[in-house]
Amino acid sequence: MLPKLEKLKNTDSNNFFLLAGPCVIEDEKMAFSIAEHIVHITDKLKIPTIFKASFKKANRTRIDSFTGIGDERALKVLARISEEYNIPVVTDIHTIDDAKRASQYVDVLQIPAFLCRQTDLLISAGKTGRCINIKKGQFLSGSSMQFAVDKVVNTGNNNIMLTERGSMFGYGDLIVDYRNIFEMKKIDVPVILDITHSLQQPNQLSGVTGGQPDLIDILAKAGIAVGVDGIFIETHPNPELAKSDGANMLKLDILEDLLTRLTILRKAVTSF
Repeated sequence: MLPKLEKLKNTDSNNFFLLAGPCVIEDEKMAFSIAEHIVHITDKLKIPTIFKASFKKANRTRIDSFTGIGDERALKVLARISEEYNIPVVTDIHTIDDAKRASQYVDVLQIPAFLCRQTDLLISAGKTGRCINIKKGQFLSGSSMQFAVDKVVNTGNNNIMLTERGSMFGYGDLIVDYRNIFEMKKIDVPVILDITHSLQQPNQLSGVTGGQPDLIDILAKAGIAVGVDGIFIETHPNPELAKSDGANMLKLDILEDLLTRLTILRKAVTSF
């Protein structure tokens, strides 16, 4: 199942769809460079693609952490990427005002996992008419996401996606329960596996979230094998220098190899 997006390409390929990009807009040149690289790969592999980047990071652990280059400036970068490469773009929102403002620039509004039960936020997002991607809370079951979907549907907006991004496993780790994929697919919306955030290791004493990027390949293959509609990957040319979530991002120069192998696996899975 695919989201309903006018700019989404390669929709007849029977491939998984992809949300990919950096964690946050760090600067315009970097964002365009990453977008160009992703578009080149996904056009070649016939993967329907949505470019992903936060226009601001409103939920950083530490007060001194990077939050963005400026809201309006970052949103305009996303809009220009969409126009330049003719692809849909997604960004996450945290407030009612964010929903109204971001909807003027992007195709998909993303509800962060920690905010997936915030009724006013979901309703405000739904009323924009944009496609809404709701991330499953790390504290919720897959089946309970029906209630979040209902809140958006109540606005008259049925263009919704759900994303699995792991469940808390103690205080400093996450685990993916693939039964949640099965449960969310029953809701009859596209279901995505957020691979890189599922590998985060939160609540570090340093105040900087850790991660296990060496397991990206394993989680991605498992997700395709169990039938996710889409996958979500944050990627960066130099994750160790990234200003947010560098510990769990995929290095950009190995993205093509991963997506090539996932495309082969997808063909095998759908051949049964």
